[in-house]
Amino acid sequence: MTTELGKVAGTDSVSVDLAPGGLSLVTVSSSSPVNPAAIAAAIDEAGYELVLETP
Repeated sequence: MTTELGKVAGTDSVSVDLAPGGLSLVTVSSSSPVNPAAIAAAIDEAGYELVLETP
């Protein structure tokens, strides 16, 4: 997943806290705005499902 997310324009770094069989936390850092649809597409391309955290 880090490889796919790292290809998204504007991405500076990617951190994945993998939880096998559960929800994994992914943090994408950037110095400029990143297209949320591009992030979602990269996660899908890596074979995972995006679940947005709501406050």
